[in-house]
Amino acid sequence: MGRFVCTFLKGVNKLNLGSRHLYVSTKRHAGSGPTPARTVLVEKDSHITLIGLNREQQRNCIDANTAEQLTEAISQFEADDSSPVGVLYGIGGSLSAGYDLAELEAEAQRGSLNFLLRHEGSVGPTRRHLRKPLVCGISGFCVAGGVELALLCDLRVMEESAVLGFFNRRLGVPLSDGGSVRLSAAVGYSNALDIIETGRRVYAREAMRMGLVNRVVATGTALGQAVNLAFSIAKFPIASLMHDRNALLENANAYNRPGFHAASYNEIMNVTSEMITDMQDGVKRFKMSEVKGPKTDSWHIKEKTIPDWEKAEIEIEKQKR
Repeated sequence: MGRFVCTFLKGVNKLNLGSRHLYVSTKRHAGSGPTPARTVLVEKDSHITLIGLNREQQRNCIDANTAEQLTEAISQFEADDSSPVGVLYGIGGSLSAGYDLAELEAEAQRGSLNFLLRHEGSVGPTRRHLRKPLVCGISGFCVAGGVELALLCDLRVMEESAVLGFFNRRLGVPLSDGGSVRLSAAVGYSNALDIIETGRRVYAREAMRMGLVNRVVATGTALGQAVNLAFSIAKFPIASLMHDRNALLENANAYNRPGFHAASYNEIMNVTSEMITDMQDGVKRFKMSEVKGPKTDSWHIKEKTIPDWEKAEIEIEKQKR
């Protein structure tokens, strides 16, 4: 996929690129400050909307600015009558490594949980059901809040070398974007407890086996395969497809709308002040213990220094695949 440089105009810009169109929102925030960096890119391939997380050097970690842009992009997609299906993916080789660590550290130092209490969600519009199907292309790291974004989507296409997991367990950061609700619906109670409590890595074959993802594809092909899957859905008469999709959302136990909203509310409101202390300590441990490589070529999954006990766990997990 190409990259495009746009001149900001009023409202929404549209570039014609063959059968593709790039939409860039130029919504300005209150005040006279500079326009926030564009960290979410929206493109159309015919009638399929492609929404790309664009913080490549941070493995597409989600900060407040990105969360707001992602919410806006998905809302615009939902309002676009010409686009029945969308695709969410990460630019640069990883879907998302979760919530931005620098912003998380600042919030923890302030003793604040405000970022968890945003109406739509801390990493995007995760506290509601999307009104249209969204297919997720998972590459590289899809961890912590990145998993919650993937679970927001109807279907997930995962590259064979990608990694899933709630790595936020190591930092003492609770799930706050529907992870505790959607994960159990996808993989069942026992598997969900295993993934959440251990914070371990989940590889493609296991993710496919337990129903966490719907397709496993070759490394480097998640976006293309996700787009193909979106086109295969969009070819059907949409009215009846949406009827059946929405009926499933209404009737599935964990996705029942009143039950889902109550569960999401419960997930957030049971967060305590003690967790702030855990988050503060967790961020300090992470910064002291992790050996960070250069941030260029961040799409490559790098080896990092980990304790022997965790190496043993990883080997056991690989043997299970």
